[in-house]
Amino acid sequence: MKTMMIGKVAKSAGIGVETVRFYERRGLIESPPRNESGYRQYPVSTIHRLRFIRRAKELGFSLREIKELLELQTDPASTCGDIMKHTEQKLADINRKIDDLIKIRDALNILFEACSRDRTLADCPIINAMSDKESQH
Repeated sequence: MKTMMIGKVAKSAGIGVETVRFYERRGLIESPPRNESGYRQYPVSTIHRLRFIRRAKELGFSLREIKELLELQTDPASTCGDIMKHTEQKLADINRKIDDLIKIRDALNILFEACSRDRTLADCPIINAMSDKESQH
């Protein structure tokens, strides 16, 4: 079986060496055996797993969620439906975040429109909306 040292694995997976070590500590990849000199010797399959992790992160999955997906991949009883369930939950989370961001954007737009450049800071709607007026009394 062909093995590689951590630098080559990291480069092939498109991540940093410290990220590989971090994922190893978090249990997302297995700790590889070491050679006589003490260097980690990763199997080529580690690159595929690291690429999976990187892509899943790009899609918004947390490391905890990615670990669950990886565990499903190795469970012979798992089905595509199990993966769909995780994806459905992630989509719901993303939609909630989008809704929250839209509310924030709308609130900022209202404050921005209420403001004018020649107002003093004491009369600035943006500053006033963020200030804790009750604690100033």
